[in-house]
Amino acid sequence: MKFSLNRELLLKPLLLVSGAVERKSTLPILGNILFDVSEQSLTLTATDLELEMVAYAEIDNQGEDGKITIPARKLLDICKSLPENSTITFSAEQDTVKLSSGRSRYSLSTLAATDFPNIEEWKGDVEFKLLKSELLRLIESTHFSMANQDVRYYLNGMSIESEGNEIRSVATDGHRLAICKISNDSLALPARQVIVPRKGILEIIRLLAPVDEEIQVYLGSNHIRIIDSEFSFTSKLVDGRFPDYRRVLPRNGDKIFVTNKEQLRQVLSRASILSNEKFKGVRLNFLNSLLKITANNPEQEQAEEELEIDFPYEELEIGFNVSYVLDVLNAIKDEQVKFTLADANSSVVIEGADSGEALYVVMPMRL
Repeated sequence: MKFSLNRELLLKPLLLVSGAVERKSTLPILGNILFDVSEQSLTLTATDLELEMVAYAEIDNQGEDGKITIPARKLLDICKSLPENSTITFSAEQDTVKLSSGRSRYSLSTLAATDFPNIEEWKGDVEFKLLKSELLRLIESTHFSMANQDVRYYLNGMSIESEGNEIRSVATDGHRLAICKISNDSLALPARQVIVPRKGILEIIRLLAPVDEEIQVYLGSNHIRIIDSEFSFTSKLVDGRFPDYRRVLPRNGDKIFVTNKEQLRQVLSRASILSNEKFKGVRLNFLNSLLKITANNPEQEQAEEELEIDFPYEELEIGFNVSYVLDVLNAIKDEQVKFTLADANSSVVIEGADSGEALYVVMPMRL
């Protein structure tokens, strides 16, 4: 088995698949990438048994077809440090693979390709095509609300739902909820809900570029797969029931407040500097023409900010974890942001004033 290719042609697929390589595994083979040479094409596969990444490259094949596994981290570091546009030649002999490029020579130990785990073949029962930019928007609009290492394991991920011409992403950690939906008249999908684990969601964000190129998505009973011309990504699903978030959507909000998103983001960011580092609480006082934002901490330090607003209702004081509100403001793309409030003990609904494709619910804090 012997083949060669340009460094740049190898580096891109290597970087794509490296996100699925297990870093602290008890199985040494999971630290390797499977190289599968068939005629003039090379397929690279990496997995941590939860995620599987496959990418492709064209090669100059000078020997027999075959498969080997090569240590991922070492190979990536070697490729990164070689000069640009250099040609790398691989030749496999028994338990080693030799790399040569110009005057550089490397010998890496390999593990048997037959031991490399393979995610079983499966058929997606829901299939649809989306633009990469749409899928990225769907996930980036809600991913920050996923729980992290919660004992309710089904919250450590994102619910992806299909229904008719709509695809939704939903994430919650029990204190906040984020929902984003995309409608596409060309879709006619069955009602389906899957939970994609946190690591899979973060990997999808890394893989996707905000471009108007189509991507194929398959939902199965245990897996989600995304196929692009450059890569194939597969993730196992979280086996659990996502909470019925529609029941917690506040319905009693009768006070609507619209303001410039960037101005509000700036005053909240400044006030948060002196909030309690652990709880991040800030107090919002809504007066008829003024919003007063105050924060303090155990060192008796205090921040106070004011923003001119139009609030033709009774005065209202409500406390929030400022990080949650800032996450929402950073995700909303509209210039104006709309808050729907009820009272000091009710959750607030936040959304962009114009688009309406994403909706956020944040629970209040007692301060």
